[in-house]
Amino acid sequence: MHLFASITRGGNFQKKDFVDKGTPCIHYGQIYTTYGIYTNKTITYLTSEAAEKAKYASTNDIIIAVTSENMEDVCKCVAWLGINDVAVGGHTAIIKHNQNAKYLSYYFHTSMFFKQKKKLAHGTKVIEVTPNALNDIIVPLPSLEEQQRIVTILDRFDKLCNDISEGLPAEIEARQKQYEYYRDKLLSFDKI
Repeated sequence: MHLFASITRGGNFQKKDFVDKGTPCIHYGQIYTTYGIYTNKTITYLTSEAAEKAKYASTNDIIIAVTSENMEDVCKCVAWLGINDVAVGGHTAIIKHNQNAKYLSYYFHTSMFFKQKKKLAHGTKVIEVTPNALNDIIVPLPSLEEQQRIVTILDRFDKLCNDISEGLPAEIEARQKQYEYYRDKLLSFDKI
């Protein structure tokens, strides 16, 4: 086992600091309601005053929500793939590392990780995992080449399952049209 990351706490801005344009930011609640495995853009921005006091994640950092109302959402994370740094709110941890960011993010969404975080989580109404406790997480780390191979496969599978223009949604829509065509053909009774 070797150390591959450093973990720091996120900042402390609040929703009242959000503006239409400004410094891109990620609020901890958005990690489990809006973002998936990775993102390169945000849906919210900070005032310049709040941005001056903010803590930032850099490209390839993992942003992890360390507080939630349930066990499923605590420790949900997103890999930040944006070009510029992003302000990160409270109730988060920033994981700086030397691995493939998407690989780590995919791992942090697995049942193997879920079992580990359950042992570290505490609280009843509000579930928390302290950022320091994340240092005890064991992460399998194949070579960077193997990590990329795994990410490529998982990205393809994710696209098949979730991309509206391809994959399952598009296939379901095509089968629905096919069903409607044959239904209409079978139920149209031409006069003999």
